[in-house]
Amino acid sequence: MNALNELSAALVSVKDRGNMLKFLSEIHTPSELKDLALRWRLLKMLTQGYPQREIAGKLKISLCKITRGSRLLKSRGSVTKELIKG
Repeated sequence: MNALNELSAALVSVKDRGNMLKFLSEIHTPSELKDLALRWRLLKMLTQGYPQREIAGKLKISLCKITRGSRLLKSRGSVTKELIKG
């Protein structure tokens, strides 16, 4: 089993939100966690219908990151899209 498969298995085994936050904090730097949260926030804003330029201005990020997120949400069978809908 490669490292990515092992990591994904570890992630799905965590059932408690507090433990998941602790785990993520243990394996990521504060900067990496900030980037993950920012990515999630931009994806949520896209699903809420915010224009890309407005997102770029509010979050102070490039349109390239937002375009990537937009493409992801438009992808057929996107797991991220289902998770965002919650």
